[in-house]
Amino acid sequence: MDEIRLSISGMACAGCVSAVEQALQAVPGVSSAMVNLAERTALVQGEGIDADTLIEAVRKGGYDAAELRGLDGESEKEQRELAEYRRLWWRAIVAGGVGLVLFVGAMADLFPPLDQARLLWLGISAVTLGVLVFVGGHFFRGAWASLKAGRGNMDTLVALGTGTAWLYSTIVLLWPELVPAQARHAYFDAAVIIIGLVSLGSALESKARGKTSLAIKRLIGLQPKTALVIRNGKEQEIPVAEIGLEETIKIRPGDRIPVDGEVFEGESHVDESMLTGEPMPVQKKKGDTVFGGTLNAEGSFLMQATRIGRDTALAHIIESVRQAQASKPAIGRLVDKVAAVFVPVVVTVAIIAFIVWYAYGPEPQISYAVVVAMTVLVIACPCALGLATPISIMVGVGRAAEMGVLIRNGEALQRTGQLHTIVLDKTGTITRGHPAVTSLLPADGVSEDKLLGLAAGLEAGSEHPLAKAILSAAGERGIEPPAIEGFEAVAGFGVQGRNGDDRLLLGKPGFMLREAVQLGGLATQGDELAAHGQTVVYLARNGKLVGMLGISDPVREDSAEAVARLRRLGLRVIMLTGDNRNTAESVGRQVGVDEVIAEVLPQDKQDKVAELQGRGQVVAMVGDGINDAPALARADVGIAMGSGTDVAIESADIALMRHTLMGVADTIALSRATLRNIWQNLFGAFVYNTLGIPVAAGVLYPFFGVLLSPVIAAAAMSMSSVTVVSNALRLRKVKLDV
Repeated sequence: MDEIRLSISGMACAGCVSAVEQALQAVPGVSSAMVNLAERTALVQGEGIDADTLIEAVRKGGYDAAELRGLDGESEKEQRELAEYRRLWWRAIVAGGVGLVLFVGAMADLFPPLDQARLLWLGISAVTLGVLVFVGGHFFRGAWASLKAGRGNMDTLVALGTGTAWLYSTIVLLWPELVPAQARHAYFDAAVIIIGLVSLGSALESKARGKTSLAIKRLIGLQPKTALVIRNGKEQEIPVAEIGLEETIKIRPGDRIPVDGEVFEGESHVDESMLTGEPMPVQKKKGDTVFGGTLNAEGSFLMQATRIGRDTALAHIIESVRQAQASKPAIGRLVDKVAAVFVPVVVTVAIIAFIVWYAYGPEPQISYAVVVAMTVLVIACPCALGLATPISIMVGVGRAAEMGVLIRNGEALQRTGQLHTIVLDKTGTITRGHPAVTSLLPADGVSEDKLLGLAAGLEAGSEHPLAKAILSAAGERGIEPPAIEGFEAVAGFGVQGRNGDDRLLLGKPGFMLREAVQLGGLATQGDELAAHGQTVVYLARNGKLVGMLGISDPVREDSAEAVARLRRLGLRVIMLTGDNRNTAESVGRQVGVDEVIAEVLPQDKQDKVAELQGRGQVVAMVGDGINDAPALARADVGIAMGSGTDVAIESADIALMRHTLMGVADTIALSRATLRNIWQNLFGAFVYNTLGIPVAAGVLYPFFGVLLSPVIAAAAMSMSSVTVVSNALRLRKVKLDV
């Protein structure tokens, strides 16, 4: 399926989003079109689609578009947005300046009455018309385009409001006999001030919106523009876009790694915090994988490019974040439905208000009716309503990406904030996912290093996971395993061999019993370790016990703290594993989960999740293996650990690039904060319109003599959008500790 990103110009409200989506979805071959008002972009998917056709469809709908391609496209988009920001300030200054002169002149009685200086007022009318055409013309063009398409948007309301003010004032000037004497008042100042205030509000909103996309900009900025490659034995600095697969690249201290690859010469430490959120640099040596965008801290090495362009991990992260920011949760789709009927309802309210004031209002009725209708149209622009959801999603998803959490869509973000129960896989999720020597108990007169060295020597020829754990522990201590002759694996019991004249045995208690090796006091300690989930192996030399090793999959250092945080968030935490009950319950006690479900077959994990859902619970599943994929897909929210398999990550709604459960707690806390932020924005937008429209229509006038000015309405409307964006930006610094 083809995927094309477009930069959209001219959108201002939820009605604009709906119009652009409809225009794009009407293009043959398009299967989905997600338009992001906050970022002013569209993500279009389909078969056989091309950018030119999509751009033409957007232009026919009354907007403009350009294709976004890679870093160059993003740079061009930023330049267009900067130019638009400057245009908005220019419009605000010109319209505001003219409006201020007219307003001050009227308040200070600097202008003569209409009937005494008609030529002067005709000039003012012409200047006002010039401001409406050259400064606010885009409102009228947008309104005309939406009218032809049979819909309404913010442009419709602004054009109707300012156009009514100019037309009424000009009629009063040219044909005063059509209007009662008391109503012969000009509103030229209101028309241009409204244009100025709306432009000022849009400029402030644009400036604030720029901060919401910082996460994407930072991610894009991580990729260097050039790389040092070795071709034909010579070093050449070339653009990153020209790097080919299996290209040899030299990485120097302080360099950013240009693409994904594998180290084949040299060693270094690499800062991968942009991917994982972990601050400590990771050691890289021959055979290790390195990722584009990460920072080489010290040392230099040669790497071979294995993934380039859109296939790199950084490119996938950027694309995931973009898609999530463009997606709409259920709450966003509800707002779209409201916005679709909002403008027609507002126009209807304005017409009714005009009729009521004209029929029953005080003298001069026509003047009051025009002012009220104009104020209703201006104050009701649905800008804040359209921004309420996408701006919070955009900031929330971006904040998550900076923490090493990839949220695939807005729906997952919303569901994560509504969770009741979280199910954790054990191996690789709560634990590290690979066995390690966790206990060393040597017999009297034997050192730990001696015990571990002999065991490592025996296991040097074995491929068993326990053997790898013993060899790894010996390597960490710098122990050189002794040479072993006559190595033999004894099926079901352990291994044996000879070190010089000594016969060595390593294995289960039953192996020692079979060979008449006395375990003595270590037997009791071995039983205690086994009860706590450790696998116990004994080492004997020439029929006498040398010591005992306890091997287990160790719990991650912060798993207990993470589980405690999840419980403080009000979640029920369940561990679901296929491991034996003793081991599972031991791990469960260590980390403090609410319930342990053990000895579950891989194919039955999803059934357990479904069972919990059947009790009315909103369930998240956290796992990292292939056997977790069905359960991840079945859960309301699937969360994959970044250390897991590609299958698990692809099956999940959220992927953690950090190898820690603390990322799960952070994600849930952030999701809840984002949901609260969305509701705050929606509440503010709905309350603003619910209260603003009746006040603008004059419901307070009979009781308090209060009638809202169109200028005040324009200022309030503009600031409502700025308030929504500013509130969403608080998510960038909201505390997630619980």
